[in-house]
Amino acid sequence: MTPKPHFSPALRAGDFIFVSGQLPLDANMQIVPGDIAEQTTVVIAHLARILASEGADLANVVKTTVWPSDPADFAKFNETYAQHFVYGPPARATVGSVLMVPGALVEIEAIAYCPDLD
Repeated sequence: MTPKPHFSPALRAGDFIFVSGQLPLDANMQIVPGDIAEQTTVVIAHLARILASEGADLANVVKTTVWPSDPADFAKFNETYAQHFVYGPPARATVGSVLMVPGALVEIEAIAYCPDLD
C-alpha cells in the first residue's frame, strides 16, 4: 500500500492556485518509463488535470518552478515544455536537483491566476 502524501495537490488562495510539485507517476504511483520528453508530458498532464479541478487550465499558469535531474536533458525538456504552454510561456525558475523519487527525471510546480467566480 502506498502511503498517502502529506500535502495538498493544489490550494486556492484568492485568485491564485498553487499546485504542488508533480512527478511523472502513473495511476499506480509508479514512475512512467521514458526520457525527459515523455516524463515532462506526463507531469504537465498532471498539472492540467489539477488545474481543471480548480476551474483553470495551463493558459492560467503565471509561474512554474522546474527541477530536472540532469542538466544534459535541458534542451529536450525545454522543447517539450514549450509545446504545452502555447499561450506564451509563464515566468519560470529551473534548478537542477536530485529528485526524491528514483527514476523521476523532472518535477514541476505551478502557480496559476484564475479569478474565483463563486
